[in-house]
Amino acid sequence: MVKRILVVDNEPYIQEVAQICLETIAGWQVITAGSGSEGLTKAENEHPDAILLDVMMPDMDGLTTFQKLQTNSATQAIPVILLTAKVQASDRRRYQDLGITATIPKPFDPLQLANQVADILGWSL
Repeated sequence: MVKRILVVDNEPYIQEVAQICLETIAGWQVITAGSGSEGLTKAENEHPDAILLDVMMPDMDGLTTFQKLQTNSATQAIPVILLTAKVQASDRRRYQDLGITATIPKPFDPLQLANQVADILGWSL
Protein backbone atom coordinates (compact mmCIF):
# COMPACT_ATOMS: atom_id res chain seq x y z
CA MET A 1 0.00 0.00 0.00
CA VAL A 2 1.29 3.46 -0.91
CA LYS A 3 2.23 5.66 2.06
CA ARG A 4 0.52 9.04 2.28
CA ILE A 5 2.38 12.05 3.65
CA LEU A 6 0.85 15.41 4.57
CA VAL A 7 3.30 18.32 4.16
CA VAL A 8 2.22 21.42 6.08
CA ASP A 9 4.31 24.49 5.25
CA ASN A 10 3.36 28.09 4.49
CA GLU A 11 6.03 28.35 1.77
CA PRO A 12 4.74 26.96 -1.56
CA TYR A 13 8.33 26.34 -2.68
CA ILE A 14 8.98 24.02 0.29
CA GLN A 15 5.68 22.17 -0.33
CA GLU A 16 6.59 21.71 -3.98
CA VAL A 17 10.17 20.52 -3.35
CA ALA A 18 9.05 18.08 -0.64
CA GLN A 19 6.21 16.78 -2.80
CA ILE A 20 8.39 16.22 -5.89
CA CYS A 21 11.12 14.47 -3.88
CA LEU A 22 8.85 12.24 -1.81
CA GLU A 23 6.76 11.22 -4.82
CA THR A 24 9.73 10.70 -7.16
CA ILE A 25 12.18 9.01 -4.79
CA ALA A 26 9.82 7.09 -2.50
CA GLY A 27 6.70 6.80 -4.64
CA TRP A 28 4.56 8.11 -1.78
CA GLN A 29 1.36 10.11 -2.24
CA VAL A 30 1.84 13.66 -0.96
CA ILE A 31 -0.91 15.99 0.23
CA THR A 32 0.03 19.61 0.90
CA ALA A 33 -1.38 22.30 3.17
CA GLY A 34 -0.32 25.93 3.36
CA SER A 35 -1.34 26.65 6.96
CA GLY A 36 -1.84 24.97 10.31
CA SER A 37 -5.62 25.17 10.08
CA GLU A 38 -5.63 23.71 6.55
CA GLY A 39 -3.26 20.99 7.80
CA LEU A 40 -5.66 20.08 10.63
CA THR A 41 -8.58 19.74 8.21
CA LYS A 42 -6.59 17.66 5.71
CA ALA A 43 -5.14 15.43 8.46
CA GLU A 44 -8.65 14.65 9.71
CA ASN A 45 -10.13 14.09 6.25
CA GLU A 46 -7.20 12.35 4.51
CA HIS A 47 -5.75 10.23 7.38
CA PRO A 48 -2.12 10.42 6.19
CA ASP A 49 0.49 7.90 7.40
CA ALA A 50 2.71 10.77 8.59
CA ILE A 51 2.83 14.56 8.75
CA LEU A 52 5.80 16.80 7.93
CA LEU A 53 5.06 20.01 9.80
CA ASP A 54 6.82 23.37 9.58
CA VAL A 55 7.32 25.08 12.94
CA MET A 56 7.44 28.73 11.87
CA MET A 57 4.12 29.62 10.20
CA PRO A 58 1.92 32.71 10.45
CA ASP A 59 -1.50 32.48 12.15
CA MET A 60 -1.00 29.05 13.76
CA ASP A 61 2.56 27.81 14.29
CA GLY A 62 3.60 24.18 14.02
CA LEU A 63 3.59 23.49 17.76
CA THR A 64 0.04 24.82 18.14
CA THR A 65 -0.99 22.75 15.12
CA PHE A 66 0.64 19.67 16.69
CA GLN A 67 -1.18 20.23 19.99
CA LYS A 68 -4.50 20.45 18.13
CA LEU A 69 -3.68 17.23 16.24
CA GLN A 70 -3.05 15.55 19.61
CA THR A 71 -6.44 16.58 21.02
CA ASN A 72 -8.32 15.05 18.06
CA SER A 73 -8.85 11.27 18.34
CA ALA A 74 -8.88 11.03 14.52
CA THR A 75 -5.37 12.51 14.19
CA GLN A 76 -3.53 11.92 17.49
CA ALA A 77 -1.92 8.63 16.37
CA ILE A 78 -0.38 10.10 13.18
CA PRO A 79 3.42 10.48 13.56
CA VAL A 80 4.54 14.10 13.21
CA ILE A 81 8.00 15.11 11.99
CA LEU A 82 8.88 18.77 12.40
CA LEU A 83 10.67 20.64 9.63
CA THR A 84 12.46 23.41 11.44
CA ALA A 85 15.48 25.66 11.49
CA LYS A 86 15.31 25.51 15.32
CA VAL A 87 17.08 22.25 16.14
CA GLN A 88 19.25 23.06 19.13
CA ALA A 89 19.45 20.32 21.75
CA SER A 90 17.06 22.17 24.07
CA ASP A 91 14.50 22.54 21.25
CA ARG A 92 14.81 18.84 20.33
CA ARG A 93 14.23 17.79 23.94
CA ARG A 94 11.17 20.03 24.19
CA TYR A 95 9.75 18.60 20.95
CA GLN A 96 10.32 15.03 22.18
CA ASP A 97 8.66 15.85 25.51
CA LEU A 98 5.63 17.08 23.55
CA GLY A 99 5.42 13.75 21.70
CA ILE A 100 6.81 14.84 18.34
CA THR A 101 8.33 11.85 16.53
CA ALA A 102 11.45 13.62 15.20
CA THR A 103 12.83 16.79 13.66
CA ILE A 104 14.43 17.33 10.27
CA PRO A 105 16.51 20.51 10.08
CA LYS A 106 15.74 23.17 7.50
CA PRO A 107 17.07 23.71 4.99
CA PHE A 108 16.77 19.98 4.27
CA ASP A 109 18.50 18.10 1.46
CA PRO A 110 15.66 17.29 -0.97
CA LEU A 111 17.43 14.15 -2.22
CA GLN A 112 17.75 12.82 1.35
CA LEU A 113 14.27 13.74 2.59
CA ALA A 114 12.56 10.44 1.67
CA ASN A 115 15.39 8.44 3.26
CA GLN A 116 15.25 10.56 6.43
CA VAL A 117 11.48 10.10 6.76
CA ALA A 118 11.72 6.35 6.04
CA ASP A 119 14.53 5.94 8.62
CA ILE A 120 12.64 7.86 11.29
CA LEU A 121 9.42 5.90 10.77
CA GLY A 122 10.99 2.51 10.08
CA TRP A 123 9.58 2.34 6.55
CA SER A 124 11.37 0.63 3.67
CA LEU A 125 11.91 2.50 0.42
